Amino acid sequence: MAGISLQQARMIIAKAFAKAADKGLKPLGVVVLDAGGHTTAFERQDGASAMRFKIAHGKAYGAIAMGLGSRALYERVQKQPYFLNAINALADGALVPVPGGVLVRGAQGQIIGAVGITGDSSENDEACAIAGIEAAGLTPDAG
Repeated sequence: MAGISLQQARMIIAKAFAKAADKGLKPLGVVVLDAGGHTTAFERQDGASAMRFKIAHGKAYGAIAMGLGSRALYERVQKQPYFLNAINALADGALVPVPGGVLVRGAQGQIIGAVGITGDSSENDEACAIAGIEAAGLTPDAG
C-alpha cells in the first residue's frame, strides 16, 4: 500500500503555510503522519508556541487511531464524553479531539495517513490541512 511520501508531506506543509499566509493566520505547526501514526514530517512557523508539535500530533494521531477526522471525534465527544475520555486514557492522553486533524485517503479510499495542524482556530487549522492535502494531489477526509 502506498503511503504519503516525504515529498508529498513537504508539499502539504508548504501549501498549508501558504493558505495560512493568505488568510493572515497565526503561526502554525503542521505534522504529517503515515497510516501507522508515525511522523513523516513536521514544521512549525516562526513564532509558533512550544506545544504546537504535541497538539498537531494529537489531532492527527486521534484521526489515525480512530479512523475518523478530528472534527468527527469532536462531535462524538459532545455525545459520548466518557467513551472519548476512556479512549484517550488508553492512548496515554495522545488524542486531541478538535478540528484540525484530517485523514488522508489514497486512490482506493484507504487511509494512508493524516495531517494535524494547530495554531489558529480549529476551523482555520482544518481548512489549511485540507488545502495542503489537496495541493499534494491526495484526498482529505475531515470526517
